[in-house]
Amino acid sequence: MRPLADRIRPQTLDEMVGQRHLLGEGKPLRRILASGVIPNLIFYGPSGVGKTTLASIIAKQTNRKLCKLNGTTASTADIREVVAGLDRLDAVNGVLLYLDEIQYFNKKQQQTLLEFIENGQITLIASTTENPYFYVYNAILSRSTVFEFKAVQPEEICPAVERAFHVMEEDLHSPLRLEDGVVKHIATACGGDVRKAMNAVELCALSSQEQGDVRLVTLEGARELTQRSAMKYDREGDEHYDILSAYQKSMRGSDPDAAIHYLARLLEAGDLPSACRRLLVCASEDVGLAYPQIIPIVKAAVDTALMVGLPEAQFPLADAVLLVCNAPKSNSGHNAILAAREDVRAGKAGPIPRQLQNKHFDGADNPVKGQFYKYPHDYPNHWVVQQYLPENLQGTHYYKYGENKTEQAYRAYWERIKNSGNL
Repeated sequence: MRPLADRIRPQTLDEMVGQRHLLGEGKPLRRILASGVIPNLIFYGPSGVGKTTLASIIAKQTNRKLCKLNGTTASTADIREVVAGLDRLDAVNGVLLYLDEIQYFNKKQQQTLLEFIENGQITLIASTTENPYFYVYNAILSRSTVFEFKAVQPEEICPAVERAFHVMEEDLHSPLRLEDGVVKHIATACGGDVRKAMNAVELCALSSQEQGDVRLVTLEGARELTQRSAMKYDREGDEHYDILSAYQKSMRGSDPDAAIHYLARLLEAGDLPSACRRLLVCASEDVGLAYPQIIPIVKAAVDTALMVGLPEAQFPLADAVLLVCNAPKSNSGHNAILAAREDVRAGKAGPIPRQLQNKHFDGADNPVKGQFYKYPHDYPNHWVVQQYLPENLQGTHYYKYGENKTEQAYRAYWERIKNSGNL
């Protein structure tokens, strides 16, 4: 018997779950499909949100032969075989090639594909879970329209879960009694993946307990079968970088609840190194001189976490994340080094002033002998007026004091010293 998710796959646009931003009345993709003129399309989004289903519906709606290939296993020979079947009777209205996981096609394979979509022999619908602008050959992108699919919200998945349980009742020839919360839990725990929700329904029904004339599906059983189902994490994919981005931005934004949430997602995926690295970066980049002591503190927490490993590593990391969230913020160091490097890259370097050079003698051709370096510790307050920047950068300011009390204290101190007149 085919899997439940396949057997109850929607057959029309109105039966599809989610993607209302694309398929709702008056929305762009729906209008394109209604026109009957189907361009080459790229569907980008997470697994289990309707990309394959929609391709099947389009083929049926336009009365075209649907050929499916998967980028992980297909070859250029498979593409040529699809094209070779264009003259068959079942392809009289054209062929719609659905290429799943196109990101696994290398450049040469994608160029072979280009040959056939360019002359109109086939219409391509490619799907990918990765950003197509990074993984799809530019020539194919320029000939296709990209639509982004999104994770389906739990409230949209609930009706599909209920319908799936009804189908399972027919399969089992027995009514199912669902404990309160089962439908909502499955719809939530699948992480926006409708296919996962359907698989969970099937497992829950098959493992249900017989109670007289009915079978009981318990909330506890549903929780056991959907444990970790909502986790979406690929260390090489977009989800990895999205979580890391959200993690650091939440710390920068001083939101402890969000930062702890994303730390938990990283740790559940076992990605301890990424959690530590971004934490160290945030301590320097986003807190910085507003609370400079935070850098050794966070480093100590990271060292502890790496030494003890998971699960105990979660505790020093949680403390450090919350400390970064609650600490005052300053990006003055971040801005200063970026500005300085921009000047260096632009060629604004210039000769190092004579008094700063590592020279202790002069050649015969130098009419003015001596390095003329002033040792600051020989002067009051350990400071003296002296040229440090190259001549062509005199007056340039890369560092601007932050508004936090620590840097403002530095500013007040040095204003007092530098206005004292040490020459």
